[in-house]
Amino acid sequence: MDIQTRKSLTRNLSPIGAWAFALGTSIGLGSLVVTANTYLAQAGPVGSVIGLVLGAIIMLVVCQNYAYMMRCCPDAGGVYSFCRECFGCDHGFLAAWFLMLTYLAMLWANATSLPLFARYFLGDIFRFGRMYELFGYGVYLGEALLSVAFILAAAFLCARSKNVAARLMIGMVLLFVVGIVLCFCGAAIHLTDNWSPAFVTGKTPLGQIVKIAVISPWAFIGFESISHSTEEFSFPQSRFFRVLAVSVAAATLLYVFVTLLSVTAYPPEYGSWLEYIRDLDHLSGTKALPAFYAAEYYLGGAGIWILMASLLALILTSLIGNITALSRLLYALGRDGVLPSSLGELNRHGVPGKAIGLIALVSALVPFLGRTAIGWIVDVTTLGATLIYGFVSAAAWKTAGFRGDRTEKKTGLIGMAIMICFGVYLLVPNLFTTGSMEPESYFLFVVWSVLGFVVFRAILKHDGNSRFGKSVIVWIALLSMILFVSLVWMNQSIIKVTERAADSIETAYTQAGLAEAQTELISRQMAAIRSASARSISVVVLVFALSLSVLLNNYRLMSRQAESSRMELLAVRDMAGRDALTGVKNKLAYTEKERDMERKMLTGEAEDFALAVLDVNGLKHINDTIGHQAGDEYIKKACRMICLYFAHSPVYRTGGDEFVVLLQGPDYGNRTAILEQFRREAEAHIVTNDVVISLGYTDYRPGEDRSLRELFERADERIVRKQKTPEKTGAVTRL
Repeated sequence: MDIQTRKSLTRNLSPIGAWAFALGTSIGLGSLVVTANTYLAQAGPVGSVIGLVLGAIIMLVVCQNYAYMMRCCPDAGGVYSFCRECFGCDHGFLAAWFLMLTYLAMLWANATSLPLFARYFLGDIFRFGRMYELFGYGVYLGEALLSVAFILAAAFLCARSKNVAARLMIGMVLLFVVGIVLCFCGAAIHLTDNWSPAFVTGKTPLGQIVKIAVISPWAFIGFESISHSTEEFSFPQSRFFRVLAVSVAAATLLYVFVTLLSVTAYPPEYGSWLEYIRDLDHLSGTKALPAFYAAEYYLGGAGIWILMASLLALILTSLIGNITALSRLLYALGRDGVLPSSLGELNRHGVPGKAIGLIALVSALVPFLGRTAIGWIVDVTTLGATLIYGFVSAAAWKTAGFRGDRTEKKTGLIGMAIMICFGVYLLVPNLFTTGSMEPESYFLFVVWSVLGFVVFRAILKHDGNSRFGKSVIVWIALLSMILFVSLVWMNQSIIKVTERAADSIETAYTQAGLAEAQTELISRQMAAIRSASARSISVVVLVFALSLSVLLNNYRLMSRQAESSRMELLAVRDMAGRDALTGVKNKLAYTEKERDMERKMLTGEAEDFALAVLDVNGLKHINDTIGHQAGDEYIKKACRMICLYFAHSPVYRTGGDEFVVLLQGPDYGNRTAILEQFRREAEAHIVTNDVVISLGYTDYRPGEDRSLRELFERADERIVRKQKTPEKTGAVTRL
């Protein structure tokens, strides 16, 4: 595509367009398909609704933090830009790295859900060309190509026109909102008391509510995607929070509607919705989708078609929204030089086309991994979202503290505290629940984190401006998290193997007709194993947290000591490089500068500069006739005159009456006028019997000059030629 020179994205996104992107990206396949076996199976209808509402309240705090940071840092890149500005480039990269995983996982999950959509409603039309089985999931060529086709189509649409993508997002969002509301209202009209039990039996209601609230970041991932497109907003900053909050509220209502819809009707062979939900794995067709079964039950075939259109719209908006958010993130990273600069280029449509192309290329390979592996990756997004929202809250807290915004400082602190609690809940399975993620998900988190270290190493290698590697603490913390999560993964893997072994033994006992007490014994032993595991992990967490805090505290202490030593060393070196009489740099400092400039001149790194050599005339005569004390005063007066004219350039005293100046910056740009004024004053001093200084200068010639010595000799020769007529310069003698 043709590349135009652009500094930023164009502003064409309206409030309703931004709202559509926020809502469309946050809701996908899960709202209609996963809701039953994620929410209802763990908390029941009442527990799910309360947990979702509680999660929405928490997300409103995060919305406030996002809106505040979007106003303070209205750049593409979202949390990456926030962390870069608040904490430095290291934190920015870390936030971007986990944000990429989160958006990629949601993109891949929705793209690979299309074959499931086809299986439910079109049968096996795309189940041809069976290639292999991966992690228990059969991968078919037809289904993989279906997912790839939709990924490429969505990417093509995003790369060709921002306006068309925005209008399509608005239309698709309105379609699924109206569709879900219609089906829920159709069920509500005929609603009977089918909601019993209100909670899942065998678990405490509070525990079920907390469970749903903690996984709420997963439910709302994507609402913040518009933070990457802040440069494209065509509306005032005062509306940022409103757009985010309305999208979260709308998402919450839609989740609640689908959740309640799913329990209003169930097949007659089941005694309650709970029996029905627990048997979904053994069902097929619309019966395997409670929301669709209820829609058909109340609205007939029309209900099926309405939800089919809504589900397809949910998938398409998620694809477009995640590709857009990812492309803006890569655009920001490319524009900042963190990733290849080509990713920061905009095509003739004003869109980061190469970034979109890279996303499509990588994503096109994912459908060949099967749904099982994608499911593990999606599980990681709960932890990833917790980290990201924690980063944003921390950025808001720090920024608000600096700017004196008390309300935002409080919401930032509240957001940080909540996300820390969520992180502990997710990273310490069996402490509060029986575990929230599969062992493979913990392992994938570790793999992604280690890969982040590798990518960061490559960034450091090409970091010519020394922007990265300045925050060792953040990498110590990440390494500590990797080690801890690895321990959790190992622990969960052992428990999973033990559970499988126990299930096999229980099945064997049951088939052999042994006493029920044997199976109860196995259940009690498994409960004891989980309890012991929870205690062990708790102790590890406490010891780990204590050790990490001591390590970080020691590091800060050592850093302060090292900084103090460095400053003392610099002070000593500065003193060693200073002329005792005048206070300007001395011969030693000039020698060091000469070596540095020679290196830059040889490598082509040297910027434009000029060199001036100055001689103080008549110093020997003053020393011989008046005394050395008068000579010293004469030198200091000459030095003050030189520093006055060359205020923006380093001045060196390289001999008794000799000074050297490296003209740079404003002095170099104005050198002609400065040198002319200096000569006029020096000549005027002949009449007034004041300090007289001879001067010679030369410009640096790139490609010709190889050392500072060449410039010095050239400038010095010009002084010598002028001093052949010393009466013109007031010179008495020259040392």
